[in-house]
Amino acid sequence: MPLYEHVFLARQDVSAQQVEQLVEQYKGLIEGAGGTVGKVETWGLRSLAYRIKKNRKAHYTLMNLDAPHAAVAEMERQMGLSEDVLRFMTFRVDELDEEPSAMMQKRDRDDRRGGGGRGDGPRGDRGDRGDRGDRPGGSRPPRRAEGE
Repeated sequence: MPLYEHVFLARQDVSAQQVEQLVEQYKGLIEGAGGTVGKVETWGLRSLAYRIKKNRKAHYTLMNLDAPHAAVAEMERQMGLSEDVLRFMTFRVDELDEEPSAMMQKRDRDDRRGGGGRGDGPRGDRGDRGDRGDRPGGSRPPRRAEGE
């Protein structure tokens, strides 16, 4: 059977439990058609690059599928009808990667680093720009008169 990686985005106002229910619903559909679902990764609530259907964030989920094309097509059809699914994309791959995806590796790296939020930079928690010293000539060039 062909192998697929499938990513879908669920609306921001849907709870994490409802996202899990969506995953189980689509997983049951794939398995009912003779396929299998390998790894399922929930990437969490993330910001979108642009608004989609008035949403600025979405719940991202990755699924590895080993299923016939008809099962994947039916799952995509049902996702298109669902109001909770904003976008989805399916890629056919030569082999499924059972290691954590790049998104999960990035999250682990950020967790180990300890935050990475504001105030962790070289200036500490001040939030100001620090002492810049004297600037020669002021901050702007002098204005010219109209006749010059």
